[in-house]
Amino acid sequence: MTHWGLVVACHGRHVWVEDAQGERRICHPRGKKNQAVVGDHVQWTASEDGGSIESVDTRKNLFYRQDEIRTKSFAANIDQVLVLVAAEPDFSQSQLARALIAARHEGIRTLIGLNKQDLTEAFERAWHKLLAYQRLGCKVLPLSLKNDAFDLTDLRSELDQRVTLVLGPSGAGKSTLINRLVPNANAATNIISQALQSGKHTTTSTTWYWMDATKKTALMDSPGFQAFGLHHIAASSLASCMPDINAHADHCKFHNCSHVHEPDCGVRDALASQAIDAGRYKIYTELFAELSAPVNY
Repeated sequence: MTHWGLVVACHGRHVWVEDAQGERRICHPRGKKNQAVVGDHVQWTASEDGGSIESVDTRKNLFYRQDEIRTKSFAANIDQVLVLVAAEPDFSQSQLARALIAARHEGIRTLIGLNKQDLTEAFERAWHKLLAYQRLGCKVLPLSLKNDAFDLTDLRSELDQRVTLVLGPSGAGKSTLINRLVPNANAATNIISQALQSGKHTTTSTTWYWMDATKKTALMDSPGFQAFGLHHIAASSLASCMPDINAHADHCKFHNCSHVHEPDCGVRDALASQAIDAGRYKIYTELFAELSAPVNY
């Protein structure tokens, strides 16, 4: 007999599945390769060592990154991505943009959290760097996660009734955020680690946490990353994933304009009139060149 389940953690071929009653067990995929990712809805059958995943239900989305060699899936069936960055260490504008582009490509809502508001001067500099994203309509939330007295009402409001993937570089405060919002998060990860005999838990893969007893709101912790490849996005589709670029793309003389070198380009005209942020356009041109380059195998 097959049962419905929700994938809440993956460690290699060990897939942690929560059933309809809220019980969790280790399941293994049939075949050599695990196709399931956290957030997947799966059909599983019981076995002596836990369970076997028979099939993965159709996804509404899949958030992932891809370089020339490999694909790294973060999560499936999510409502939004919260990109968490900090005043210190300084964050990469390019990596932030890449994460937002990947989300937009999948039609996933995004918001940005800027942590370490207590570092006044560094925070002001970082906030200024994010003004271009606020002008795009992306909500940016100021945070001070290590301050237990800091009010997280605005953040909780954005997370309520949604499944949110928390993404960001190492040192931004993802684990602190998870522990502030999910008091039993450490206990949950320790249970998984002990069951998998993996020792002390480190965030090497995505993990699902419920924020409420009614299981309407969920957070996913994810591993930090140093690079975010976008090779799954065609260079010709890049502009459509950057709303500030896309807003002027219909004003070009050529329908297949790259917005890099062609004459009578609406995007470059907008850049000249400062309607497009110069830093954002630089990111666009760098990404366009990267995605247009021949793939070396």
